[in-house]
Amino acid sequence: MEPRRHAAALIAALALLLTTPALGQGALTTRQSDAVAAYDRALGDFKSILAERRRQIEAKQPLPNLPGQALYLARVAVISTYKDLTDAIPSRIGKPNKFEIPPAYFDVAIEPLIDEYAALFEIMEAPPAGAQNSATPFKDVVDLAVAIARAKGLSSAQADVAGRISLGLFFAETNGKQNVRNARSNTYMGSFQTGPSEDRNGRRKWETIKGEIASANPELGARDDKEEARSRGTDHRFNHWTNVRDGLMNAHADLFPQIPAIVKALPDPIDQMKLFELIQIVPTPTRAALKSGDLLNYRVSSPTIMKHLRNNSIFAFGQADRARSSASFREILAAMWLFNRKFERAMAKYAEISAH
Repeated sequence: MEPRRHAAALIAALALLLTTPALGQGALTTRQSDAVAAYDRALGDFKSILAERRRQIEAKQPLPNLPGQALYLARVAVISTYKDLTDAIPSRIGKPNKFEIPPAYFDVAIEPLIDEYAALFEIMEAPPAGAQNSATPFKDVVDLAVAIARAKGLSSAQADVAGRISLGLFFAETNGKQNVRNARSNTYMGSFQTGPSEDRNGRRKWETIKGEIASANPELGARDDKEEARSRGTDHRFNHWTNVRDGLMNAHADLFPQIPAIVKALPDPIDQMKLFELIQIVPTPTRAALKSGDLLNYRVSSPTIMKHLRNNSIFAFGQADRARSSASFREILAAMWLFNRKFERAMAKYAEISAH
């Protein structure tokens, strides 16, 4: 066979090999065929809603209420159906991806679609006009968390852990973007994504320790007075400083005294961040798990709690995960892999702040 024909034949053979179901293991079963069809439909739907939102934004057309919800659900469907596909055809598990999503859940070929997804959310969640930014948004989070932790009785080293964890919360909630809106909710807004009642509760709690903090740290107290005056008459959630402050005081600050025990139970800093994020997502069972004395083995089985976890990308992808009726906190922390990249970024930013 002449070289050109030989090369063409080889390319054709490789193409056939790569497109043969189950990599040459024979015809697909009904389950496998259904999984392929479901993924193809989900991928097509995802591409369609991405294109629709991009077209609406570029044409400056009014967007629907909660314009990010359809995008979010379409992304969940793509990841879910891909996991079902790789469960049915393990040979479809491919290469690692830049988002650090387990390859069994994600086809690296669709990375550009997730980039577009993120770009659209950035547009839809842009801060409102008049939002009061900070020139030092990451340092603010750390400074406030450390000051609050010290007021709660923590040592300097323990308070530093509170600062690091709180920076992780900022990345978990908004990818480290200050004063953002929420394309999936009309309730939760700002750097720490709080609702109006959470904001009010945090402000009330801040007033109880503000004097003590200002006495110990006059510079921080002066900054707080300045930001409080600056935000007067506006929604405090769109002043970065006051939203972080009140968001931390609302729920997380009450757990700061438990940081020594949490560090002992969870030596991995990223697991510590995950636990505090669960205070944001499912506060009641998380507090109960901490009180139980057996944090990692504490089990939740409430359908409502499992629903809240799934709505925050935990046990949300694929039929096997979604069929779970209960989970231990060890399993919940392991299932929070979609947060890993955010917390790694927070760790890097914290190291940068600490170095200066």
